[in-house]
Amino acid sequence: MPTLTATDARREFFEIIKKTRNTHDIYRVQHRQGNVVMLAEEDYESMLETLQLLSVPGFREGLQESIKQQENGETVSFDDVFGSDE
Repeated sequence: MPTLTATDARREFFEIIKKTRNTHDIYRVQHRQGNVVMLAEEDYESMLETLQLLSVPGFREGLQESIKQQENGETVSFDDVFGSDE
């Protein structure tokens, strides 16, 4: 994660916004009153969603079990579950 001073971030602000949005880079901006992190809103929303899912009791265990089932070939097709349109 690139680290910039607040002065450098101010000078390059619009370029940092473009890079953050287009490349999903995350920037740490240092300031004497405390640091901040800049990231794309899409990445922020994704992090919040992940944290919310991981806070659901049993979610992590269920996910791990599902991964094991998939790895062991213990799956059914989409058509078997939902039926075929044909």
